[in-house]
Amino acid sequence: MDIERIFREESGRILASLIRLLGSFELAEEVMQEAFTAAVEQWPKEGIPANPRAWLVSTAQHKAVDLLRRRERFESKREELQKIAELEQQLAGTQENMLRGLNHDDPHDHDPFGDDRLRLIFTCCHPALALEAQVALTLRTLCGLSTDEIARGFLVPLPTMAQRLVRAKQKIRDARIPYQVPPEQQLGERLEAVMLVVYLVFNEGYSANSGDTAIRQELCAEAIRLGRLLCQLLPGQNEAQALLALMLLHDSRRSARVDAKGEPVLLEEQNRSLWNQEEIREGLELVESALRAGGAGPYALQAAIAAVHGRAAHAEKTDWRQIVALYEVLLRVQPSPVVELNHAAAVAMADGPAAGLRLIDDLEAKAQLREYYLLPAARGDLLRRLQRWERAADSYRRALSLVTNEVARGFLARRLAEVESRL
Repeated sequence: MDIERIFREESGRILASLIRLLGSFELAEEVMQEAFTAAVEQWPKEGIPANPRAWLVSTAQHKAVDLLRRRERFESKREELQKIAELEQQLAGTQENMLRGLNHDDPHDHDPFGDDRLRLIFTCCHPALALEAQVALTLRTLCGLSTDEIARGFLVPLPTMAQRLVRAKQKIRDARIPYQVPPEQQLGERLEAVMLVVYLVFNEGYSANSGDTAIRQELCAEAIRLGRLLCQLLPGQNEAQALLALMLLHDSRRSARVDAKGEPVLLEEQNRSLWNQEEIREGLELVESALRAGGAGPYALQAAIAAVHGRAAHAEKTDWRQIVALYEVLLRVQPSPVVELNHAAAVAMADGPAAGLRLIDDLEAKAQLREYYLLPAARGDLLRRLQRWERAADSYRRALSLVTNEVARGFLARRLAEVESRL
């Protein structure tokens, strides 16, 4: 249904616009839901408007005025009366002015952001909150990711992430942290959190944690769009360029990552003629520029790894030893259990599955990735290559007990059936 698609693809940008216009998260969330309810009732009869996002924002603004008026009847507050007056003044403007306010195409508008969602991401990533709380709240509120998706991105249990979100909102309310765009000189101190938001949105799109598709293309496209805006906003930030390079190089493989049935295709088995050469060229230029500038950060190192794959015309031409070396540098710069897992997989390709398996067994003993299905999946793959069928089957069963994406579940089930047939 088109309304469902519009909600999925546009709700984050609509909410960002409403927060800017209304100055309140809670009010914006409430009236956006009312606007979508109105769309469900009206659009099937009247047709979808030419600019659905503008219609929804305008409708939500009217709902906000009505809601504030109802509240004012019971509590005469100067602030709410002033808000009503401001909203009515906004609504008195022409449709053209409203659209210009949404899209920021006015050549006389010198706002450096030029995009409501990016503006609100910087606003939400307030240094008064812990980094993970900044990122989680932004992903949940403005980027439309579920609490479960965010929890999986941070490798924490769902209840833990839910509590973090509640505490973050409470701190914002109790400390009266304003939802204000930071001045230009303060953008740098928020950049780490903003880049992490963009990166996690892309990751959720590139390897969806849940649902019945392996790739959520709309999330990948939105993350790349935001990455381009970041580079325009902060042209001197090499890591922002590297982040864009990383996303482009990964996205270049999108068409080859699933077959005609929508089933995943492993990297070494992909048809590289389907890779997007334009994205590869742009990504290589960006990562080379970032690395030449010196002081390679985590995004530059990850982009350099993706660049090695992008340069290999055939899987057999991949320089796995260079990839292993880059992962070892990345582990020193930004150690994490997921990077350790990827390093182990690269070692398996460079030095054989037994060498990779030893590293994975060490990582499994640490229990940091206990609920991460890719750990037993990788272990099962290496055991399969070593023809240790019974242990491989055990690992695939463990991975199946953890996976929540239906496409990945189907792939693992086929792998399990393959190794069980050898028992």
